[in-house]
Amino acid sequence: MHRPHPALRPHVSAALGYRHEGFPPGEHLGLPSPWLTVVLTLDDPLEMAAHPDPAQPPGRFDALVGGLHTRPARIVHPGRQAGIQLSLTPLGARALLGLPAGELASADVGLADLLGPPGAELLARVRAADGWPARFAALDRALLHRLREDDGAVPAEVAEAWRLTTAGGGRLRVAEVAARVGWSTRYLERRFRAETGLGPKEAARVVRFDRARRALAGRAVRGLPPDLAALAVTTGFSDQAHLTREWTAFAGLAPTRWLAAEFGYVQDTSVLDSALSGA
Repeated sequence: MHRPHPALRPHVSAALGYRHEGFPPGEHLGLPSPWLTVVLTLDDPLEMAAHPDPAQPPGRFDALVGGLHTRPARIVHPGRQAGIQLSLTPLGARALLGLPAGELASADVGLADLLGPPGAELLARVRAADGWPARFAALDRALLHRLREDDGAVPAEVAEAWRLTTAGGGRLRVAEVAARVGWSTRYLERRFRAETGLGPKEAARVVRFDRARRALAGRAVRGLPPDLAALAVTTGFSDQAHLTREWTAFAGLAPTRWLAAEFGYVQDTSVLDSALSGA
């Protein structure tokens, strides 16, 4: 896990280098989260068998940007994967990608298709670097070069609504968030969705699910039992049944089945816990 340059941290919560080898060929699930996903592959392209938007046809990507979504993506692999994955805040999309995250909702887009030649150059520089520290340094330099300080087009009310939703773990009701920012719930819904790609209620559900997923992954990494009943309580679900329903909706699998299928891809993403709580 790489902590980005301080100037990038309001926009990039984390950068994870990964190399998975020795697995039988199969599929990996890309799950909903409160971050846009940017993937830069180091060798084999990313082969998307299904996107969050079922209308988008399967495809192969050397580098990909994925918007916020509420359905799982299906990624086919030949038993190995290597690359860097960035967790990009939706409100940082304007600063680094030059457009609101709402325009990428449920979509997967090639980085070069989105950014043009600079996207292809970024991938080339990361691939040419020797070792993880050099790759992350090349990535930081490229992102700092792209960084736009004039990202004030994000309405302050939307930024505050996002902060309230994430910092509260998705527990605040939409009406309360709207009241705190001084907007009606209907107006908040429209502006929030246009900027992030999710409605406020969807965002709260995704935040709750993501926290539960990372908590379960953390327990698995430490060799602890799942304890789904306690997990549900601590992450804002009414009970274990509620947690299981939401998990199945977002992942296509119940929690323990997801863990069994994805254990080889489970990562300790504790840095993202601090990113959300400090949002």
